[in-house]
Amino acid sequence: MLLLSIDTSIRGCSVAVHNDAGLIAGYDLFADKSSSAMLTTLIKNSITDAGYQLNDIDAVAIAKGPGSYTGLRVGVSTAKGLCYALDKPLIAINTLEAMALQVGSFFPGHLLCPMIDARRMEVYCAVFDDQNQFVRQTEAVILDETSFQDLLANHKIVLFGDGSAKCKPIFGEHLNAIFLQQNIKPSARTVGELAVKAFDAKQFEDVAAFEPYYLKDFMSPARKKTSALV
Repeated sequence: MLLLSIDTSIRGCSVAVHNDAGLIAGYDLFADKSSSAMLTTLIKNSITDAGYQLNDIDAVAIAKGPGSYTGLRVGVSTAKGLCYALDKPLIAINTLEAMALQVGSFFPGHLLCPMIDARRMEVYCAVFDDQNQFVRQTEAVILDETSFQDLLANHKIVLFGDGSAKCKPIFGEHLNAIFLQQNIKPSARTVGELAVKAFDAKQFEDVAAFEPYYLKDFMSPARKKTSALV
């Protein structure tokens, strides 16, 4: 089994190649913009470094979101194009679930709350236990003093990701709130770990119908101006 995994949930991109034994190649490139040219180069380099050709892969895995509208479109379009061209199945992994997998083993007994920055005081987030099982499903949250109040009352929660900085002024002094110093970013490496399990369970997507998990409707600058006039 050979899987190619892609994550473009935030600016930049990440690519990884896994086989039955685990990770065998990967690149993370976090730049100021998401670019299909950057992504294509990383895919080529990852496959070459792994010692394979694109035709050798058995499936393509994509971080489906939530995250950047532009980034998700670039990643999903690329993944679907590869699936069509190579006649391979598509696997979709929740971005936040893959982020939680990066840190869970370091915090046994804690809850994990990966956060991706959205607009103003809003974040995309979910809450997981230390076995990477959902405690609270993915949602867009406008942060205030009541956010996570019920969970913080009885659990230590590790908050991380680029959205977590918005939480510090609100409950940074709470004894049960733990903020990581490291900037944990979405990565195809843990997307691939979850995708291996999904592949074994034959959890594939309909390539033609699949769309990114935007979580909220995209509103372009033109639509924002129109809405303001109504």
